[in-house]
Amino acid sequence: MSDKPLEGKTGVVFGVANKRSIAWAIAQAWAEAGANLIFNYQGERLKGNLEHLTGTFGEDPPMYPCDVSSDEELDSFFAKVGEHTPKLDMVLHSVAFAPREALEGDFLSTTREAYQMAHDISAYSLVGIAQRAAPMMTEGGSILAMSYLGSEKVVPHYNVMGVAKASLEASTRYLAYDLGPKKIRVNCISAGPVQTLAARGISGFSSMMDHYKSKAPLGRSCSKSELGATGVFLASEGAASITGQVLYVDGGYQIMGM
Repeated sequence: MSDKPLEGKTGVVFGVANKRSIAWAIAQAWAEAGANLIFNYQGERLKGNLEHLTGTFGEDPPMYPCDVSSDEELDSFFAKVGEHTPKLDMVLHSVAFAPREALEGDFLSTTREAYQMAHDISAYSLVGIAQRAAPMMTEGGSILAMSYLGSEKVVPHYNVMGVAKASLEASTRYLAYDLGPKKIRVNCISAGPVQTLAARGISGFSSMMDHYKSKAPLGRSCSKSELGATGVFLASEGAASITGQVLYVDGGYQIMGM
């Protein structure tokens, strides 16, 4: 494989919050692989974080505000993307949210509002983004979303986010079917636990990391650099026949029964 497998390609990145974000690890890997990137941000504080991070690229990539729960903001964002490039090759969806109180206690206590919010931001947003990105992916491309094992197995305190991730993964499969004729591939990376801002909001996260060390075949979870490398692979020609899949990057933990 070339040292720059994404040379000349253009991607859109949703979800960089800070230097610990999985989205940032994948964005860095995409840039190092030769891709040109356009970023979203939500709020001036996150814009400042993003500007600081992307300063390491040597030139300032385009970045625009976009709240993925708003159709109007998605329309505006992709209109601005269209001013920079007529064609997209890849999209990263690394967006998830549920109210903090919904990630504490039990799933039974989930409110209707929290359930709707988690699904809208964490799952439907992939559909909304794909609707607008697909017409720009005129030569095919790759859409990549981030998931977690809580989508298929119970992880205490992950609660409604696990149910929303299950919806995200199902959405990935249906999008892969719809977009396959356009040579657009849609996949998920199911990452093992890594130290991110979002992870800190999950009760018992430290115990989870210790559990992976004792149970995963590789004796650990994964690193952000490994997630970045997987992101490059899925966006490259090396993954040209892979779509609708969930790839587990978790030290092998997913295969274990006990």
